[in-house]
Amino acid sequence: MKHWNDSLTDDQKMFLRTVADACSHFDDAYWSRHEEEHCFPEEFFKTMAGMGIVGMLIPEEYGGGGGSLEDAALALQTVAASGAGLNGCSGIHLSMFGFHPLVMHGTEELKQRYLPQVAVGEIHIAFGVTEPNAGIDTGQVSTRAVRDGNDWRITGRKVWMTKAGFSDAALVLARTRPTEETKRPIDGLSLFVVDLDREYVEASPIKKMGRNAVASYEVAFDGLPVPSKNLVGEEGRGFHALLDGLNPERVLVAAEAIGIGIAAVERASRYAGERVTFGQPIGQRQGIAHPLADAYMQLLAANHVMLDAARRYDTRQPCGLQANTAKFLAGRAGFFAADRAVQTHGGYGYASEYTVERLFREVRLTRIAPIPEEMILNFVAEQELGLPRSY
Repeated sequence: MKHWNDSLTDDQKMFLRTVADACSHFDDAYWSRHEEEHCFPEEFFKTMAGMGIVGMLIPEEYGGGGGSLEDAALALQTVAASGAGLNGCSGIHLSMFGFHPLVMHGTEELKQRYLPQVAVGEIHIAFGVTEPNAGIDTGQVSTRAVRDGNDWRITGRKVWMTKAGFSDAALVLARTRPTEETKRPIDGLSLFVVDLDREYVEASPIKKMGRNAVASYEVAFDGLPVPSKNLVGEEGRGFHALLDGLNPERVLVAAEAIGIGIAAVERASRYAGERVTFGQPIGQRQGIAHPLADAYMQLLAANHVMLDAARRYDTRQPCGLQANTAKFLAGRAGFFAADRAVQTHGGYGYASEYTVERLFREVRLTRIAPIPEEMILNFVAEQELGLPRSY
């Protein structure tokens, strides 16, 4: 796309060309095959790890690149735009950013033990917060961590733990004090790094609409032993340790949604220029051309907000409004673009051999996770408009 990301530096443009070139070796057939076979894209993961993409947000002293959120967001956007979509991004996203609370709040010993392995892709990691009966109401988390001498044992259930079935370690939020003993339910939650010992952990894949190359799991913990030194931050302050990662996570997901939208519009525009009916390319008709132009402009607008949010975060400026807005607009823009791409292809848009149906299924997730649109609207209504809290 001609004028995409014109505001980037020459170094950023060169970096993204390198990422795009690496992604070009993994074509639509590769991603379709891994989606259909529910097979993790290990070759792609190793390529990204070898390039330093997986570890680019981990501090240099722990073997990472110490890069900016802006560059990480642009890298993920480029991955998504290559046609890899969420299967490509989700394969590396957690390793890039999933242990951010450990970076911010972990002990030096914990950082030295885990971060160098994550940075080079030696281990896969997962993230366990959401539960079957809690959803986004984190204060209702019921997974328990109870004392076992000086250490802990974790028992409970988590859902939507991406990669948990083959990950080596995970961040897990668990209740260390009953709600009746705390001022607020969130005050009794603590965050742990755990080794996923299969003797105490059972992971069952969740059947889902899309992004099937990267599985999500329901996970049962049955007395998983956790050393006391694996506590991240203070006991009872686990929820607060998570807060540091909310805004950057929204930025990264926004970038991914925009990237999927770009991939969809590019494919639809190419098809519209080649497909001839009644003696004319269908792209010559405004009923086809205008929705694609609309999708392009929506993506462009969302991208500007995403970059603003990333730059604010990198320069330590408040970015809550911008990060939430970016995630909201990007999810909608990416979905609109994918929907119009399917419509542009007509019946073929519904066929698995055309990439747009996969992109359509994948980008729908970005309107739900990691936070649904409705909660972002609640945030803006309360924080920006001064309206009463509704939940």
